[in-house]
Amino acid sequence: MTASSFHDVLIIGSGAAGLSLALRLADHVRIAVLSKVALCEGSTLYAQGGISAVHDEQDSVNSHIQDTLAAGAGLCDPEAVRLVVSQGKDCIDWLLERGVPFTEETSEDGSSHLHLTREAAHTHRRVVHAADATGKAVETSLEHHARRHANIDLFEYHNVVDLICERKIGGTGNRVLGAYVLDTRKHRVKTLRARIVVLATGGAGKAYLYTSNPDVATGDGIALAWRVGARVANMEFIQFHPTCLYHPQARSFLISEAVRGEGGKLRLPDGSPFMAKFDPREEMAPRDIVARAIDHEIKRLGADCVYLDISHKPAEFITGHFPTIHARCLELGMDITRQPIPVVPAAHYTCGGVLTDSHARTDVPGLYAIGEVACTGLHGANRLASNSLLECLVYARQACADILRILPTISPPPPLPEWDESKVSDSDEEVVVSHNWDEIRRFMWDYVGIVRTNKRLERALRRAELLKQEIAEYYGHFRVTSDLLELRNLATVAELIIRSAMQRKESRGLHFTLDYPEPDDGQAPRSTILTPKRP
Repeated sequence: MTASSFHDVLIIGSGAAGLSLALRLADHVRIAVLSKVALCEGSTLYAQGGISAVHDEQDSVNSHIQDTLAAGAGLCDPEAVRLVVSQGKDCIDWLLERGVPFTEETSEDGSSHLHLTREAAHTHRRVVHAADATGKAVETSLEHHARRHANIDLFEYHNVVDLICERKIGGTGNRVLGAYVLDTRKHRVKTLRARIVVLATGGAGKAYLYTSNPDVATGDGIALAWRVGARVANMEFIQFHPTCLYHPQARSFLISEAVRGEGGKLRLPDGSPFMAKFDPREEMAPRDIVARAIDHEIKRLGADCVYLDISHKPAEFITGHFPTIHARCLELGMDITRQPIPVVPAAHYTCGGVLTDSHARTDVPGLYAIGEVACTGLHGANRLASNSLLECLVYARQACADILRILPTISPPPPLPEWDESKVSDSDEEVVVSHNWDEIRRFMWDYVGIVRTNKRLERALRRAELLKQEIAEYYGHFRVTSDLLELRNLATVAELIIRSAMQRKESRGLHFTLDYPEPDDGQAPRSTILTPKRP
């Protein structure tokens, strides 16, 4: 046994969800925040568009609710939607108090106020943003405060191996007691104890060959929760962002939806527009429709990409609204004030995840999940643009209130067993990890992508099951590395996505299958819920 490190709350993940929860809790209890790599390196940092919240007098909470419900294609939980949308303005105010430099504009009377942009499927301008790098502004500000708070211990370059539950150490319950964590710089596994554990690990975009997500988005939290008995829901709904920059040197660079919101037009290689053929809303149609339209045209023409053109706007407007995109494209030899941007769809956002209630609690006692890792009922079958950062902030607030309420009733966990490496050795076959990683991402893109069929899903499942066996054997014989941990988690999440997709015998929202191309309107839409077998 070991006198392992102890905190009141262990937060796994350091994006908008994890850091905002840490800052809300830290005046009251002792917090540990884990990050797989550098603290800021997650999806939040790369979020361009903004945060949707009602500020305009001509807008309303009910209008935002209706837009969210419409995008969710019948699968949103109306109570979850109202909970999140109604707290939008308060959460923006909380960020302003912490110095997030949102873009402002000046009224005719000389007063300044937040500039609001509009994104697809919103009926009003309600997206608060910091130019075209909102996530970076939020992450940088929250990190600044977290590094200076005496009650927050930051563990960078620490990757979770597994959560520890009572039953795993011979107990009769299933409460989470902490986690085994790999310190990737010292190459050793630590034991961290906590009264409460919170998953804030983000999504699983790296399950696909093409993604807008950073390398850390390997579905870790979903896999960790699944292994300790938490249900997951709606994993078939993977949002493909319609416009990822197509350039060999521009890995995972996103072209914000706000470019279309501010008048950008999608065009074929010959310059002709095409969105009117697919939806009367054209470029402002929901992301799933736009992504499928682009995918259809690329395959129909055998083209490498389509083009997003905003060059008809004044150059000052483009550089003022989209400085990050303009600068990055310029680095690659493209001046978007004069020429269109080559774009392709890419896996972007995981709309399903670990099933939680309105307080962010999972099925497993002591385990919470917030942000993209969670399935709260907000998104349903498709996420409305810029609701994601809002969801992070609101459920961090909800979790904080619940954790502070119950924490006095929870005893500190007992001493926990040390991680046992006595029966494993260093790997001499690292090629197995890299090969399997590549194979998962390729068959997921080919068989479980924007357009699916029963046959494709069956092929994908056979490959996923075989790879899981290979990875489990490898995991049992060799010392853990960060790459191996991510591969193990990725294989689990890939299988969950496939099994969820196989259960839905209709097309709805982000799940489109040629075998069932229409929604099943004969019954009320239902979420896809998977329940793990108890080990």
